[in-house]
Amino acid sequence: SRGSPGEGIGASRPRREGSAAGVVRGRVYGDAMSGWTWRYEAVDGSVMQGEGLADTAFPSQADAETWVGEAWRDLLAAGVESVSLLEDGRPVYEHMSLRPVE
Repeated sequence: SRGSPGEGIGASRPRREGSAAGVVRGRVYGDAMSGWTWRYEAVDGSVMQGEGLADTAFPSQADAETWVGEAWRDLLAAGVESVSLLEDGRPVYEHMSLRPVE
């Protein structure tokens, strides 16, 4: 299945159309300060936070990249323009656009 991280082990959150809720749902892999996390950025570069955009940690870079590869459309629909991948809070790469190359 195409699950994605969220709140609680094995928990899922219902998707609410038209909101950022449901963008991040499914399994949680760790706390926000350890592992691999995504930082969500608005078009002006400001950091986005809020319901559905939780700082969820992944056990590996590959897991984080796989998740964003599945979730990028939902993130874009929620207003996220770019993401930065962090390892234990340190940037690995920054400002990766979610827009498809035209």
